[in-house]
Amino acid sequence: MAVSATDRRGRVTVFTPRIDQLLRERRGSDLFRLDPGTIGIAGADLIDTLLASRPANENERPTFKPLQGRSISRTEAATVMQAVSHDVKAALKKPAPNNIDLSGEWPHVGHVYLRDMVFGADPYRLRVLVDRKLELTTKLTWSVIATGAARPLSPEPSLSRLGGLTTAAGTYNDRRHAMGLYRRAAAPVCFTVSTLVANALWLGAPFDDDTPNLHILLESMRLLPPSWNILRVASPEFPAIDARIGATDDILILPLLSHRDPAIWPDPDDFRPDRWADLDGDNQRGYLPFGHANERCWGRHMVMPLAEHLLDLLRTGGYTVDPAQRSATVPLAGLLGVTGVRVTRT
Repeated sequence: MAVSATDRRGRVTVFTPRIDQLLRERRGSDLFRLDPGTIGIAGADLIDTLLASRPANENERPTFKPLQGRSISRTEAATVMQAVSHDVKAALKKPAPNNIDLSGEWPHVGHVYLRDMVFGADPYRLRVLVDRKLELTTKLTWSVIATGAARPLSPEPSLSRLGGLTTAAGTYNDRRHAMGLYRRAAAPVCFTVSTLVANALWLGAPFDDDTPNLHILLESMRLLPPSWNILRVASPEFPAIDARIGATDDILILPLLSHRDPAIWPDPDDFRPDRWADLDGDNQRGYLPFGHANERCWGRHMVMPLAEHLLDLLRTGGYTVDPAQRSATVPLAGLLGVTGVRVTRT
């Protein structure tokens, strides 16, 4: 592991060597070669031009790429996302449970809270699909899905709307597909929100009372972006934009670097939520926590209200990072987030 600079609270964020090397050597770069077949793109203007040049293909869409070889149409994807959005909105309308204890190891504690909050009424064979342990291997995930798909699910009034989509699947293969989509849609909501809030706690807690939750979250996503890289496979549009990109080169867009570009951000490594008082998170140059403006993640409208809800519970409940904890690691994964953050109540 490599170590980033210590922040003003004396906490050290430990990145993997690959991420640490990118942060040390490539910040401020416009374009560079990552490996024989991949070009890294970190310049804000070049990122915007390249991502605007063509839409993502089905294999580049993170949530709705083909599932076990079966394509997911835009219509099917929209139906799934509308169902999850309904479930999130319904959960947010309910009062928070009394005497909730959010202390413990984050992001795990936050993930469990969100799973129960949004999908708690679903049967176990659906709720288990949201479990963080299924991230260990794809084989484990599909073993759990195969077991759960063996029997049809009965439509019940208590089911989430997303869970209700699985009851329409009549055959075993259709149930496997529906449960795979349940996993693809439900788990990232809990993963992303709990990680985002854990990052915010680690980077800035305790917070000034007058700092809005939104500003805290926007700044957390700047330093630890949910989508720290965006892959686009080789396409003729790219060499036409920049001759340094070869006809067979894939490109890896790196918000990890554009989010810390010193030409864009004053004090780029500092956690400064106050900067967002004068910035627009949807239109800020070089800022892509949920992807590019022409094809942003469909889930962002669920992630942000849930994250603000959870962060508000923590702030009003007097929670903060254990003062004795001085370091936290960020594994090399698609979702950048600190692990093992010990949260205590003051």
